[in-house]
Amino acid sequence: MPVPWGEIRGKVWGPDHGRPILCLHGWADNCGTFNTLIPLLPKEWKYVAVDMAGHGLSSHRPPGVFYSFPAYVADIRRVIGALQWKRFSIIGHSMGGNVAGMFSALYPEMVESVVLLDSYGFLPTDAKELHTVIRQGFEGMLEFEKKKDEKKEKVYTYENALMRLLAANPSLSEQSAHILLERGLAQVEGGVVFTRDFRINLKNVVRVSLEQSLELQSRIQARVLVVLAEEGFEKMFSEPQQKTLTSTLLQGYKDQSGMVVNVPGDHHVHLNTPETVAQIVTDFLQEEAPSHSTAEDTQSAKL
Repeated sequence: MPVPWGEIRGKVWGPDHGRPILCLHGWADNCGTFNTLIPLLPKEWKYVAVDMAGHGLSSHRPPGVFYSFPAYVADIRRVIGALQWKRFSIIGHSMGGNVAGMFSALYPEMVESVVLLDSYGFLPTDAKELHTVIRQGFEGMLEFEKKKDEKKEKVYTYENALMRLLAANPSLSEQSAHILLERGLAQVEGGVVFTRDFRINLKNVVRVSLEQSLELQSRIQARVLVVLAEEGFEKMFSEPQQKTLTSTLLQGYKDQSGMVVNVPGDHHVHLNTPETVAQIVTDFLQEEAPSHSTAEDTQSAKL
C-alpha cells in the first residue's frame, strides 16, 4: 500500500472475508517471522503480516526522520484504513508487540484481542535515564548523517549475510535465518545487501515512562495473551530495575483479566518451533469471538 514516503509491503494468508488478524514483527526482522506459525493457525482466518517501515521490503523513512513506536502506530493506522478493517485482532512479536500495545491503547474500539509473543506490549524507560537515551538518539542520527555519504553500502555473499544475521541474533535457528533473509536481502552487483534501514539501529528518541505505560495499558479494552519464552526477552535484561518494570506490566495485564503463559524456547520461539505456541494462540483467539461479520455485513448494518 502507498504511504507518503513510498510503500508498506507485506504478506497475506487466508480468505478475503476471514476473521482479520494483523501480524507485526519484531525489531530488525520482517513479516517472514510469521511464515512458520500462520500455517499452524486456523486456515479460515485472514492474516495480514506487514513489513514495518525500514524493514523487509517496505520503504525506508525519509532522510532526517527518526524511527519510533508512535510512528509505527501511525503506519499501522494507515494500513488498517487501506484494508477497511473496523475491528480486528493483533499478533505482535517483540517490537511488534509494543506497537500492538500502543495501538490497542489509542484505538481500543478497533482491537478485540492481542497476542504478545515474547513482548510486554510496552517498553518503559526509567525516568532517570530519559535524558541520556534521548540525547544518544539525537547524536547517533547526526553522526549517521555526517558519515552517510562517505560510507558505501556493504555488499555480502549470501553465506556471509547469513553468518552476520545469525551472529547478531543468537536466538535464530539457521532455517529461521534463511526465512528472514527472503525479504531481508536485495540482489546487487557483486552480491547482496541488507534491505533494512541502518537507522533502525539508532536509539529510539520517543520514550515512555512506566507511569505512562501503565496509563496507556489501562485503556486497552482487548483481551490480552502474553506468551513469554523461558529463554527469551527477559533473559536479555541485565538490570534488576528492568525486570521490575516488566513484572509491573505483567501484573497490569493480570489485573485486567489478561493471560500470561510461559513456554520453553527463546526469543524467536514462534518462528523456530511454532508448534510450541500455535495451539495456545489458537485456543485464546477462538475462545473470544467465534463468529465475525464480513465487510459486506458491516456495511449492511450501517445502512
